[in-house]
Amino acid sequence: MRPKLVPARDPGYAELVRRYGEDDTFKDLVHRVASGLGLVVLAVGPQSGAVVAATEESIFEIRMDEYARRTALANRQADKVLHGLAHLAVAALAFPRPDDLGNDSYVGRVSVEQVDAAVREACRVLQERVEGTGENSDPLSEAPELEAVWRAYSRRPPAAATKDGRAGDATTRGIVGKALRFLADQGFLVPVGADGQGTGGAFRTTARYQVQVRELAARRAFDELLELGVLPVTSALGTLRPTAPSVDGSEGFGPEAGDV
Repeated sequence: MRPKLVPARDPGYAELVRRYGEDDTFKDLVHRVASGLGLVVLAVGPQSGAVVAATEESIFEIRMDEYARRTALANRQADKVLHGLAHLAVAALAFPRPDDLGNDSYVGRVSVEQVDAAVREACRVLQERVEGTGENSDPLSEAPELEAVWRAYSRRPPAAATKDGRAGDATTRGIVGKALRFLADQGFLVPVGADGQGTGGAFRTTARYQVQVRELAARRAFDELLELGVLPVTSALGTLRPTAPSVDGSEGFGPEAGDV
C-alpha cells in the first residue's frame, strides 16, 4: 500500500519478505488476505518488495477514468486512449529484450523525448504501410483499433510550451510526461537527473515495474504493439520477441533487433 517503500529501507518490511519466502503458512495467509482485498500477489522479493495487482472490480483497481481524474486530463474521452498507448510504449522501451525482463539486476531508462520519438516513428511506418495498400482511409486489418490510435497520436503536436515552460497537457510529450510521472508516483519509475526530480524527463525502472511489465507482456494489446515491428528511436538493442538461435547456438538478435 506504500508503493515507494522498499525492503532495503525498512527492517520490518525486510523481515516480512524473508518470512514470506521461508514460511509457507505465512505465505498462504498473505495470499488469502490479498484475495479478500481484491488483490493478486505477483511477486515478493528483497528488491521489489510485495508487488500486487488489483482484480477486476476491486476497490483498489485504477480504471482509466480514475487515471484521467488523477492526471487531470482536459479531454478524458479523447486523451485516455493516447495515455494508454504511452504506457504501452514506455513498458516496451524500458525492457527492449527478453533477457531484460528476466534479469533482476537490469535497470531500464526512458525519457519523454525517447518515448514520444518512438511512437511517432511507429506512426510514420504505419502511415507508409497504409499508403502502400492504396487504402488511406482504412485501418490495417491486423490491428485496426491500435492503428486508429496511431492516427490520433500523429495528429497531436509533440510540444507547445506553456507560460512556465512546461509541455502543454494536450501535446504528445505532455501525455508521455504525465504517464511517466504517474508511474513514478506508483513506485514503478524513479526520476533521474542532476536535481533528482526528473526535470529533464528521464526515469529509471524499478524492480516493481519489471514485475508488472512481465505481466503486461502476456496481454493482447502489448502483443499487438510488438507485432507492428517498428524500430524505436533508441540505442537499446534487442526485442521482446525471441529470435532464432545463431550459428554458435546463442540467442540471436538479427535485423529486427530493437523492435518496440
